[in-house]
Amino acid sequence: MNGILIIDKPQDYTSFDVVAVVRGCVRERKAGHTGTLDPMATGVLPVLLGSATKAQSLLPDTDKEYEAAFRLGITTDTLDITGRVLTQTVPHCTEAQIEAFLPQFQGDILQKPPMYSAVFKNGVRLYELARKGIEAEREARPVHIEALNLLHFDETTQSGSLQVVCSKGTYIRSLCDDLGKLLGCGCVMTGLRRVKACGYSIADAVPLSEIRRLAQEGTEAFLPLIRPVESVFEVFPSVCVSEKQAQRFKNGASLMLSRLRTLSEVSYETLYRVYAPDGTFLGIGEPSAETQEMRMKKLFAGA
Repeated sequence: MNGILIIDKPQDYTSFDVVAVVRGCVRERKAGHTGTLDPMATGVLPVLLGSATKAQSLLPDTDKEYEAAFRLGITTDTLDITGRVLTQTVPHCTEAQIEAFLPQFQGDILQKPPMYSAVFKNGVRLYELARKGIEAEREARPVHIEALNLLHFDETTQSGSLQVVCSKGTYIRSLCDDLGKLLGCGCVMTGLRRVKACGYSIADAVPLSEIRRLAQEGTEAFLPLIRPVESVFEVFPSVCVSEKQAQRFKNGASLMLSRLRTLSEVSYETLYRVYAPDGTFLGIGEPSAETQEMRMKKLFAGA
């Protein structure tokens, strides 16, 4: 079975747990996901099946959107509510105070990854060091936060939620912790839901429980839910080639850009979706300004 299943990941499952369940339910040996979600997080997790697993190395670097719950007055070693409490205070922050600090996190910023993360340090995962009580130096990394909005805040409980639209590699836990530092009272993330990833929204996602239920009806029950692999590449422009060009592309040969009649203007800063005359998705092409050719970057047709 080839294509993409958009799963609404349940809490307390790792991303690999979800892939394992889907693999068994749809009876497809080749399966993978497009981006890790922490066990406590829920929401959009695209699962690649069959030949669609080849798309993983070419995924467009699209923004992700989250809804993150937080509580002021607490800090933990994991930066979320599941960790060991380090400090605890009784804050009296207002909604206006929080909103005043949010603009400092928008745009291009540097963010230090948390110790409890899968980032490598000298060949060892940071979380492995953290579990041994070792605090390692971490370099701040550039991330981009497109939007950051306070969805609600309860001044009585000192808890609320944020909408975050951000680039790949952004740690929402760290964002909450940094906000707590600016407020001077500490802050932990108490919940996280990814509502958009890889161009798919939570409205596209199917609960894992539904996948288990459909498995009892047979693999054909999944067909209406499987999205074609090209759907993950919709941000790339498309080009339709002739029958002869399609055959050359499938054989791995480059195509002269000047002979691609449906390509009126070429952008060398992006990849292209390449289609046969009958609408069959062939694969991903990469234009070269130097050779003036479209070379085959990844083939999906017939895979």
